[in-house]
Amino acid sequence: MVRWFWQRRSAGERTMTLRSRGDFGDAVRVDFEELAPDADTFLGQAAYLQLGFFETLSELIAATPELEDKEALSRAAGAALTKHEELVALVRERGDDPTALMLPFREPLDDFRRETHGVRPQETMLSVHITAGMLDDFYLALASSYGDTGRRVARILGVDSDREAIVDLIHAAIDGDVEMKSLLAMWGRRLVGDTLLIARAALRPRQLDLADEEKVEPVFTELMSAHSRRMDAMGLAA
Repeated sequence: MVRWFWQRRSAGERTMTLRSRGDFGDAVRVDFEELAPDADTFLGQAAYLQLGFFETLSELIAATPELEDKEALSRAAGAALTKHEELVALVRERGDDPTALMLPFREPLDDFRRETHGVRPQETMLSVHITAGMLDDFYLALASSYGDTGRRVARILGVDSDREAIVDLIHAAIDGDVEMKSLLAMWGRRLVGDTLLIARAALRPRQLDLADEEKVEPVFTELMSAHSRRMDAMGLAA
């Protein structure tokens, strides 16, 4: 299992929330006590994730021949870069060095991106859409643990990620191509497992006990529900 967070606050009660996209009024609230990481770790991780999404999308742009498709992918890349830059600005406002906060997570997150990088461009597009969507949701759930800093992070992550163009490109790829549709559906099922392992590792660098699992279950249930909605929107069975 990839281990993300090695530092945790040991005191104080925490509450985590998870919301569906566009649904600010019906969040799932769960008491996670000390399972969430400290604020610096949370911010360093979140900032590097967005930088990684930008890097993967940039690679896709370079490998895509059609200008219209390049432009579509560039919007999603631009949204990820903007989120990264705003998170970095927030880190600097807190008096910290963004590079120092992100550096401990470079290796594990780069490994995760390699593991979820597809052989075909369509697989990698799906990887970005699914993993970024799930992890954005998870970080929104974590954000309520950090007061005003968390509220600012939630506003940054809650902005439109401009990934609808990716959905359109996937629709075009599977339209009339049963084999590609089946391949991407299987790839999507693999992605969710890898991403949930990353999210679980984000809570604590050891196996969760039964009591912790009970606290975590509602959040991961909603992550899976949101994943199913994304897959359905692309015409892929989750």
